[in-house]
Amino acid sequence: MLHSKWFAAAGTAAAVTLLMAPTAQAVSPQEAVAPTGVSAVTTLRYDATRAPGWEAAVAAGVASWNANARNVKLIAAQPGTRAEIQIIATSGWPQATLGPVRPGGQARVELGSQAVTEGHDRTRIAAHEIGHTLGLPDTKPGPCSQLMSGSSAGTSCKNAVPNATERARVDSAYAGRTATPAPADGRLLVDAP
Repeated sequence: MLHSKWFAAAGTAAAVTLLMAPTAQAVSPQEAVAPTGVSAVTTLRYDATRAPGWEAAVAAGVASWNANARNVKLIAAQPGTRAEIQIIATSGWPQATLGPVRPGGQARVELGSQAVTEGHDRTRIAAHEIGHTLGLPDTKPGPCSQLMSGSSAGTSCKNAVPNATERARVDSAYAGRTATPAPADGRLLVDAP
């Protein structure tokens, strides 16, 4: 018997798993059909192998988005597979491509150590820059409660969780599988104060 609650969880890049209590069934993204009013989940792969020293921050930033966005999930790319989001460590200020990046697309996140040197939180930086690739611009100046306020919230701000407005914008950007996706903005946003 199917229950009215659906839970979507991203599997590999090649599959979306729809879980229906009490049974689970794996289907390909082309076969996944969600009930009326429920969007299928878009899975994006990221590659952080060129961001040594940022592993924990990237993992926490990804976990924050995966816990708070309903329509998009981020998974680590398997070795030898293409990733839509390339994450690298640099010596400058953090910056990222403004999305929303789509499956098969390309975005870049640069996790700049200059912001860390000045006292900014690594996890907030990673979550903020990933937010750019998901289609969110900066909201500067802004309070700490806004993830996308970035460095304008000050060095004491450790918040790495998108607020309700930010979550809604990302969910809207990734809502619906049948509509032609809007192209990513493509601008490189630098998060210097």
